[in-house]
Amino acid sequence: MRQEGTRTVVRPGRIDDVETIHAALLRLGTHIGAHQEITSTPDDLRRYGFGDKPAFSTLIAEVGGEFAGVCLHFPIFSTWMGRPGVYVQDLYVEDRFRGRRIGEKLLRRVAKECRAAGGVYLRLSVDTDNETAKTFYERLGIGWSSYEQVQKIVGDAFFAFADTPEE
Repeated sequence: MRQEGTRTVVRPGRIDDVETIHAALLRLGTHIGAHQEITSTPDDLRRYGFGDKPAFSTLIAEVGGEFAGVCLHFPIFSTWMGRPGVYVQDLYVEDRFRGRRIGEKLLRRVAKECRAAGGVYLRLSVDTDNETAKTFYERLGIGWSSYEQVQKIVGDAFFAFADTPEE
């Protein structure tokens, strides 16, 4: 029998979780060696995740009332399948809670919520050097796509591209 103090609870993130969510994202960035890439602030998360038109949702995992992990996700749509899905942007579990299937619980909850809304798939990206994460996702049946590559444009290059007049 499990003790109440070790029970994992997964719940939706709330606006008062923003500081904790942002701190977890910073730890995730440090973990994968990309902390310098994180320029978001708690105010950004508050504004874009908890305003009138949220750009993302979060799930928080707690063990005995203590923060254990977070999953930040948002809806997507496949024109090829003609069905909605969910994109997991960030999944983070505190070091001291790893090995307790918290990441799996967060992902399964996201998948269940997506399915309940008519969704049929889950997508995510993995840092190319994060072998532990790759193994974790493969164990859950979340495989890599051999026919896709993520492309991106950010910062000044994005602004220049967006601001170029159409001909």
